[in-house]
Amino acid sequence: MANPIITLTTDYGTNDHLAGTLKGVILKIVPDATVVDITHQVNQFDLLDGALAIGSSYHYFPLRTIHVVVVDPGVGTERRPLLVSAGGQYFVAPDNGVLSVIYAREHDVVVRHANVAHYFLQPMSNTFHGRDVFAPVAAWLAKGAQIASMGDEITDYKKFALPRPKSSNGLVKGLVMRVDAFGNLMTNFRAEDLPAGALTGGQVNLQVGTHAVSRMVETFAQGAKSEPVAFVGSSGYVEIAVNKGNAAQTLAIGRGAPVVLNK
Repeated sequence: MANPIITLTTDYGTNDHLAGTLKGVILKIVPDATVVDITHQVNQFDLLDGALAIGSSYHYFPLRTIHVVVVDPGVGTERRPLLVSAGGQYFVAPDNGVLSVIYAREHDVVVRHANVAHYFLQPMSNTFHGRDVFAPVAAWLAKGAQIASMGDEITDYKKFALPRPKSSNGLVKGLVMRVDAFGNLMTNFRAEDLPAGALTGGQVNLQVGTHAVSRMVETFAQGAKSEPVAFVGSSGYVEIAVNKGNAAQTLAIGRGAPVVLNK
């Protein structure tokens, strides 16, 4: 693969050697690879957060990019390592649902059980499969290994449905799916879930935790100081923000908090 690109999305953080070691493994096998950090700040063990992170970013990369996604609370157990082809790109990840956004969005998904030990580092640790399995599999694929030789196709891979708002008695009940580094609250509402005219009229009737949010804006700067406002974020979900502030702290709300739309 000429000029290969390999991305990394993990919950490793950057305070120790883990993320850097993945890069070393990749570059030792394929020195001309371009390695891109999508994020190493996925919430630890949080499969939904990892799924949203890779789901928000992969389609901005060139075709044939290889994405390594390591959020792996089951490392060392019977869960399978996967090599997935979808949307003209590749994904190397544990079989725990962390690629669920990819599975839901793409129609040409082919999933393989990446179990050919020839492509692993040896001896293999029970606790660091990012280094010993996922990074080398991605690197050997980038170096030109035939995908069919790296594992058999499977259809019983694990996936989960992203939480969707539910209607009940004139209300639509959702939740906060994630909190970003600025404290913005990403809900599971999308633009099509809002009442007709909300996006153009600027008014919405949301209850976020115990706080009312009544104004839709197009961007952060349209919010008044300390005023929580709603907008459709870059990932397509309705978010709650405070202009030049931290909505999570201002509203004392975190992931999982209820969000209720009164239509």
